[in-house]
Amino acid sequence: MAGLARVGNAGLVTTPQNLDERFRDAVSALPPPDDRRPPGDAVRDGALLTGERAVELFDAQLASRHLDLAARWLRSFNEGFYTIGSSGHEGNAAVAAALLPTDPALLHYRSAAFFAARAKSIGDAARDVLRGVVASAHEPIAGGRHKVFGSADLHIIPTTSTVASHLPRAVGLAWSLARPRLGQQQRRWPADAIAVASFGDASANHAAATAALNAAGWFEHSGVRLPLLLICEDNGLGISVPSPDGWLAAMLSTRPGVRYTSADGCDLAATYDAAVEAAGFVRRERRPAVLHLSMVRLMGHAGADAEVGYRSTEEINRDLERDPLVATARLLVGAGLLGPEEVIARYDEIGWQVRKVAEEVLGEPKLAGVAEVVAPLAPRRPLRVAHEITEAATRAAAPGAAARVRAFDGKLPEQSGPLTLAQTINATLTDAMLTNPGMLIFGEDVARKGGVYGVTKRLQERFTADRVFDTLLDETTILGLALGAGVDGLLPVPEVQYLAYLHNAEDQLRGEAATMSFFSSGAYKNPMVLRLPGLAYQQAFGGHFHNDNSVAVLRDIPGLVLAVPSRPADAAPMLRTCLASAAADGSVCVFLEPIALYHTRDLYEQGDNEWLSPYGAPGSWSGDHAAIGRARTYPIGNAADLTILTFGNGVRMSLRVAARLAKEGYGSRVVDLRWLSPLPAADLVREAAATGRVLIVDETRRSGGVGEGILAALVDGGFVGSARRIASADSLIPLGPAAQHVLVGEDAITQGAHALLAR
Repeated sequence: MAGLARVGNAGLVTTPQNLDERFRDAVSALPPPDDRRPPGDAVRDGALLTGERAVELFDAQLASRHLDLAARWLRSFNEGFYTIGSSGHEGNAAVAAALLPTDPALLHYRSAAFFAARAKSIGDAARDVLRGVVASAHEPIAGGRHKVFGSADLHIIPTTSTVASHLPRAVGLAWSLARPRLGQQQRRWPADAIAVASFGDASANHAAATAALNAAGWFEHSGVRLPLLLICEDNGLGISVPSPDGWLAAMLSTRPGVRYTSADGCDLAATYDAAVEAAGFVRRERRPAVLHLSMVRLMGHAGADAEVGYRSTEEINRDLERDPLVATARLLVGAGLLGPEEVIARYDEIGWQVRKVAEEVLGEPKLAGVAEVVAPLAPRRPLRVAHEITEAATRAAAPGAAARVRAFDGKLPEQSGPLTLAQTINATLTDAMLTNPGMLIFGEDVARKGGVYGVTKRLQERFTADRVFDTLLDETTILGLALGAGVDGLLPVPEVQYLAYLHNAEDQLRGEAATMSFFSSGAYKNPMVLRLPGLAYQQAFGGHFHNDNSVAVLRDIPGLVLAVPSRPADAAPMLRTCLASAAADGSVCVFLEPIALYHTRDLYEQGDNEWLSPYGAPGSWSGDHAAIGRARTYPIGNAADLTILTFGNGVRMSLRVAARLAKEGYGSRVVDLRWLSPLPAADLVREAAATGRVLIVDETRRSGGVGEGILAALVDGGFVGSARRIASADSLIPLGPAAQHVLVGEDAITQGAHALLAR
């Protein structure tokens, strides 16, 4: 009972002090070894783990335990800000030892022993981890923004997921590792590397984990090899909720296409043997596997968690009896590698090192202000982006001229007359694929079919199925593939078929894509341009899953670029900017394409072809550059009476209304925002001040819509004139003509304009 303290009459609870005392008591009670095995021999008969390696891993386990104790010590006087510990999971040190140090790993948050086993020294590991605990600005991966296990030098990709949302990225990374390099693209990791990701038993039930396991099996069944090793660290609890006995084994062992093995994660030798076998299989066969490790959780979920409230004394004691540190000490003493006194001396020495580091990091500076906090979030280098576009134009015009002619079947798009929005995007994607051999296009129906609306038509034919391909029908996996490919140095351009389909996978953007640069201080990035057909006003194929005007979740993601091209003339330069920003700055961009405008040809009257635009030859790309966060203004008449701020479908409707107002003698300036995040605030304020009357035409919903952000930008910018907002109703989009009742229409725009002009 030495590892427990009594709490009133409620029961018993594990504490750092008592866990420490229990370890000492248990080791002291071990009988001294009768003889000593040579360090190079197996630590026990039949095992792969040698004594020498076992002692090294024991040091990593000890460091992990003392890091937990130090974190709770720091928290006791409000200097530590993170206490989710690794106690009970120290067996993952053996997993690290079974891998190559260059295997990229995305780790569960109880992976301190893995991190210590990979680190150059225990001192380095302790300093890195404890700097994260105290939110030190000197912390080498996240810079004090969060406590994560990550290191570019150690090939540990930071994750902040608590529910396995990093697993789809791991699938994507494995998929990318298995691909041949394109053109002159350099590998970030060796050709024999495997992708490794660990997660907890409760997280295995999350939709992201299910998607990852399903995708791994789907690829295997399709003949696509994934060098992917998934590690389920099963301690039987999700905070306070127990996993049903046998559930994880039943679920993981029956996943088609994913090889399953299991081991006692509290037994260092057994864990090492199982990890070596599983990693060897994945590396040799380039096929996915899951290793299921049975572990325990000691000292609760985190510092404030009192297990006594939901676990019995018997359950807590049962886990204490499996303490992996005691188990490894028993293994080493039994093999004659260390005596009990030597074990305790080693424990105390590492504990002293960790405590010394904890005291040293206490005084390190914290992040000093907003600018310092957000610096790595979404770096913007507009000159570098513009240069990237110029370089692409040079490659297309000179060495790539013949390739362009072949790709476009002898007729270049700039020679094809005015194009629609869909045709322009197709031509721009073609040019981008020609000038960037690391670019990939994928999603549902984008390859052979060419997309539901023909936007990616013939791209697979032009660039082969290696670079343009169809995926399984799962948006989480589509984005996970992009995240993995991006962190491996490729430029993914995935398509989610409809805006409404994104919502069940949007955490891959919010929690994974947008956080990578932020929580790695730019050491890792996942460039991406997500093509997203959406918005409303589709007439023939409606309903709320195909006519979706909800973009609030995208505008709420820090650092994400949200582009909405309305006219073909803007689509090409805006898409080139997104691609260049992704390549130059690692930006995560969403290119939201208004479906209803894909094939629109006319503006004012049938047959006028005023919505079409000629495609620019490479020589014009630099001059046509559309910088992120800059709007475009269309002056109508003397343009002095009214400013209309709008985007997407609203641009076409507003231009039509402005033309009618001009016949009445009123001049307008129609401002196409083009970028919904970041908003072109300076342009909006300037154009609003030019007339003093502002009509906001917002096809998104009145509550949470873009119009709210526009109004806030005007207020923040000091606009003092009159403003009125026309927005869609707070409703889902119904089928057929009923949609007109909830969406903004030209009549409402006209009425709003007249109301302002009458003031």
